Amino acid sequence: MTARTASITAENIVAGDELPMLSIPITRTLIVAGAIASRDYQDVHHDAELAKQRGSKDIFMNILTTNGLVGRYVTDWSGPDSIIEKISIRLGAPNYPDDTMQMTGRVASADSSSGAVTLEITGTNSLGNHVVGTVELTVPTQVQVSGRKADR
Repeated sequence: MTARTASITAENIVAGDELPMLSIPITRTLIVAGAIASRDYQDVHHDAELAKQRGSKDIFMNILTTNGLVGRYVTDWSGPDSIIEKISIRLGAPNYPDDTMQMTGRVASADSSSGAVTLEITGTNSLGNHVVGTVELTVPTQVQVSGRKADR
């Protein structure tokens, strides 16, 4: 999936629409950088030997990195003028290095007059569902894009 440079408008979104799949390679660097960027210094996110001593097969991604990747997936689809209002996710199978997470989603509801959209998203890796949840966002309406309505 390629990120939009212009936002999708509410009038072009229909409940049931499928979002394009996004493949995210899960690298050791992504896991460690995400943990550090989110100030999560828990050793299971950067030290493979200590993670194994604690019962994990390797280091694994933290929830804050996953949350950021969910946000990226949604805004890549919706465009730069969308506003994420709420993300509600549950983690399942860990994201370990050398795997790939496939992000998919569908529009659960869309209001063309207000621009309110609810998405159901899933991120799956070789072990199963890593993340499942919903994202509520607001996208511009055609009226807002054409400049006839005040900024939100």
